Amino acid sequence: MPIFLLTIFWFKYRKPLYQQKQIPGAKSSAQEFKMGASLTEVKRLLLLLLCVCSTARLVQSKVHFHSWEISYQFKSPDCYKKLAVTINGETPGPTIFAQQGDTIVVQVKNNLLTENVAIHWHGIRQIGTPWFDGTEGVTQCPIVPGDNFIYTFVVDRPGTYLYHAHYGMQRSAGLYGLIQVAVPDGFVEPFAYDDDRSIILNDWWHNSTYELATGLSSIPFVWVGEPQSLLINGRGKFNCSAAQPASLCNATNPECSPFVLTVVPEKTYRLRIASITSLSALNFEIEGHNLTVVEADGHYVKPFVVKNLNIYSGETYSVIFTANQDPSRNYWLAVNVVSRKPGTPTGTGILNYFPNHPNRPPPTTAPPASPPWNDTEYRFKQSVDARAHPNYVLPPPPTSDRTIILLNTQNMVDGHMKWSLNNVSFNLPHTPYLIAVKENLRHVFDQRPAPETYDYRNYDIYAKPKNPNATTGTPIYRLGFNTTVDVILQNAKMPGNSSSETHPWHLHGHDFWVLAHGHGKFDPERDPKRYNLVDPIMKNTVALHPFGWTALRFRADNPGVWLFHCHIEAHFSMGMGVVFAEGVDRVGKLPTSIMGCGESKNFLGSP
Repeated sequence: MPIFLLTIFWFKYRKPLYQQKQIPGAKSSAQEFKMGASLTEVKRLLLLLLCVCSTARLVQSKVHFHSWEISYQFKSPDCYKKLAVTINGETPGPTIFAQQGDTIVVQVKNNLLTENVAIHWHGIRQIGTPWFDGTEGVTQCPIVPGDNFIYTFVVDRPGTYLYHAHYGMQRSAGLYGLIQVAVPDGFVEPFAYDDDRSIILNDWWHNSTYELATGLSSIPFVWVGEPQSLLINGRGKFNCSAAQPASLCNATNPECSPFVLTVVPEKTYRLRIASITSLSALNFEIEGHNLTVVEADGHYVKPFVVKNLNIYSGETYSVIFTANQDPSRNYWLAVNVVSRKPGTPTGTGILNYFPNHPNRPPPTTAPPASPPWNDTEYRFKQSVDARAHPNYVLPPPPTSDRTIILLNTQNMVDGHMKWSLNNVSFNLPHTPYLIAVKENLRHVFDQRPAPETYDYRNYDIYAKPKNPNATTGTPIYRLGFNTTVDVILQNAKMPGNSSSETHPWHLHGHDFWVLAHGHGKFDPERDPKRYNLVDPIMKNTVALHPFGWTALRFRADNPGVWLFHCHIEAHFSMGMGVVFAEGVDRVGKLPTSIMGCGESKNFLGSP
């Protein structure tokens, strides 16, 4: 109850966006920000509330303030100098540390001169705060250049999560970071370790986000191409002899020195691994060390051992490993592209045994090679092997109230190359969905029913896509509140070649049970009998494998409007997403800070 009151006080006394004063430059993301008298008063009220409320819950919970300035800075994460989108001058951004039940308050100042910003808190369900999901066009208007915006939300579950830009393709330019939520004091996790470490994996282009995005919407279509480098904790190594122009690449730049993970012999470590790639599916390995997977997307799993881990964009895992190898040498951390024919070199870091100096020469061995990039069965098996920990994850409801089957195809629409779901390519409306649905602005998005399925009896997923009626649109899947929904993702052939891509699908505002993965075409009569209803893993992001299907189940119990989309940035930009609305009548009064674009301007009144 006190945390609820704390949130009410915050929303009641903070000024809306158009009344806020601009803040001076911040030196640290963790320092408390200042916004003039109104914010000072808010903080005093918060402190007063903290003092007068004596419940144990409030004593245990904390409010974490962060002040972020978003700006372009020249960076050389792989030795090649280019403009990156940074938080307080750095990429990756600062890791947010919290404990279950804590409140996070992030003041964002957009110092980009010509670009808007929105930040999504990936994996945080935003229960009671759907307007702070950070999804431009869905839950908020973007933060325009020069403006401030305050995100306030509770982290309701422990685990490993992400934050990243959700405007344009800024994620690929460096606007991302980690969120680590610890268990409450006294709670014992189902695995033991001596220390907790984390790494975040990314792919990196030398072209600007403007060049990448412009090619996707141009006629003729220009694909983004393969990334130049893979980064581990924001560090990689590009071959400067291949750089164009060569003057922009400096192999001795300390910004691109390898990431070093130092361990103590015989100690056991929890390593949190997150992928924020914009395109690449990855395979991660620590040379000579087995990894025991214990957590996925914030949920405990039955421990299983792997030599290397497949990880897709938007996924997070925790693995346990012991520093039990020869301590006189160091070992490679290696990350490789899988599921696409690699055009990107192996990304590397170093595992260093204490007390050896972390800057000693790298291993003389070759970095580990991943399984063959096109070994779909290897990746499929790892997906199927993951099971929920029975003592920590509830089984799914035995049946669902509704089934939505989404056929993933690439289509030509009005001369543009698009991704489509059931022949509809997703567009973001000018007025965010949450505002439009809550305020009954029916004319700002499609009122036609979103297509529930496709002609699965006659459609050949191995043939060239059939798209005679492909179109763009903004329809909504309206879900009955508190109902159980199944979503079947169906993959199919790409146009022009024989391939089918891997798609990591991410659901905002929810976790889902992964009931099954399958090969070929989903059969609605036969395949539900194969569902795992005993111990399916729970996730917020899942892989749809080539020429296969994935079955998900979730409860529509979080009032709001939520995006469900492919987490490959180029694919979402090309229309690969849908929107779910549930219980919007239960959503509280929308803060004016999320408004200011499209028809939401009408709710601001006179400044």
